Order: sequence, then C-alpha cells, then structure tokens
Amino acid sequence: MLTFWILAAVTTALAGLVVLSGARRGADAPAQAGETVEIEALERLRDQGQIAPADFAAARAEAARRLLAGHRDPARPLARPRDRFWVLGGLGLAAAAALGVYILTGSPGREDEPYHRRLDEWARTPDQLGPAQMAAVVGRVVRERPDDPQALAMLGAARFEAGDAFGAVSAFRRLVELNPADGQSWARLGESLVRANDGVIDADAEAAFRRALDIDPDQLGARFFLGEAALLRGDAAVTREMWTPLIAALDPSDPRRQDLERRLPPAGGAS
Repeated sequence: MLTFWILAAVTTALAGLVVLSGARRGADAPAQAGETVEIEALERLRDQGQIAPADFAAARAEAARRLLAGHRDPARPLARPRDRFWVLGGLGLAAAAALGVYILTGSPGREDEPYHRRLDEWARTPDQLGPAQMAAVVGRVVRERPDDPQALAMLGAARFEAGDAFGAVSAFRRLVELNPADGQSWARLGESLVRANDGVIDADAEAAFRRALDIDPDQLGARFFLGEAALLRGDAAVTREMWTPLIAALDPSDPRRQDLERRLPPAGGAS
C-alpha cells in the first residue's frame, strides 16, 4: 500500500509539471501570427488594385518590422516561476486530502489480500460464485489433481460459461484424453471449438461432434452442429439425418424445434 501512495504522489507531481510545461509552450508560440495575416491581407488588397503600390510597400515594411520585433522580444510566459509552486502545492494538497480520506474511511494497515485467500473464500460459498470465479476455484483443484475427470468437466463448463472458449477447449481436450469413451465430453469439446472459432464449425469441431455421436447417438447438441455444418455445405440429406431425430426429441412448443422445422430441407431435396 505504501508503494501505491508513493507512485500516486510521483504521478501527481509529473502531472503538474506537464501542465506547467504546456502553459509555457503555449506562451512561447509565435506572437507574430497577427502580422503574418496582416501581410497576406495587404497582398490581397494589392492584387485586387485596392491599394497603391507605394502604400502597400510602406504598410508591408511596417508589418515586417513588427514581425521581426516579435522574433527579438520573447513573449511573456503564461506561467510565471512562482506559479509552479502554486500549482504543485495545490496538487500536493489534493493528494494529501485524498490520503486523509482513505485513512479515515479505508483500512491502510491491512495488507493486500493474497489471491489464494480469495480462492479460499470463494470455495466456501460455491453456490454464490459467478462463472469466472467458479473457473478460478476449480482451476486450483485441477492444478492439484490434473487427472480428475470430474474437476476437468467442471472446469471446462465454468470456463465456457465465463466466455473463456480457449480455456474450455484446453480443459475438454484433457478430459477426452483421460476418458475417450465419454460422448458428452466430445460434444462439449466441439461446442467450445465452435465458440473459440467465432461460430465457425471447422473440421476439428466436426470431428469432435462425430466422435460424440459414434459413442452416444443421443448427443443432441452434436446433431445440431453437424446438421448446421451440412446445411451450410448444401448437403440436405445429412442435414435431415442429423436434425430429424433432434426435432422429434424437442417439445412441439419449443421455439428451437419450430426454427429447425422451418430450416429443414425438404425430403428429396438437392444434396
């Protein structure tokens, strides 16, 4: 915590110096811009015939003198030397006030809670955890027991729900290595691969889904994705083969069934 406040103080001081430096650079900007515009205006008047050549020459000379004088006379800084003390003093006062508020309302003497302690607290209330917290807790279990199928299945599911598709793929790959006869794990691996690939059902995902169906024909999720992939390829026969049992398994009032029926290619359609 002390390190944090030291860094905060240094950052505050640097911010003040940046502000002062910016003010000085603004003051040191060319003060002759007005004279430059004046010369351009005189040249336009001369070109339009609205000013005599002698008058133009005299006016341009006067503007030029002011322009050159601007180069010789440095501009007065917007930020005077003593202004730095006011700015830095104000920033320091603000930092001190923030520190005082923290001391009154926070716990400055408390050490930062180690991550493993938070995991211990989360592990005591698993029913109150979100997917990301659950993945962290189960991840520790998997590190301790890397060959525990139940822990790997929970880890893959938690990572999937937390949006960590690549982490879910890793967990389910390890799970099917340990238990290659588990159709559900192959199906979950396929789903994770689809999500990790931004919804694209690639060859690896199809292979996982087919393995799932070979082991367990009742893996309805695998049937859906294999039918979807076949539909995108224009393979009506495989789409009907995959989706017909799926449609039959869903309740007639289920919107998913209605959507599948609407998209199902007609019998005898092109393949």
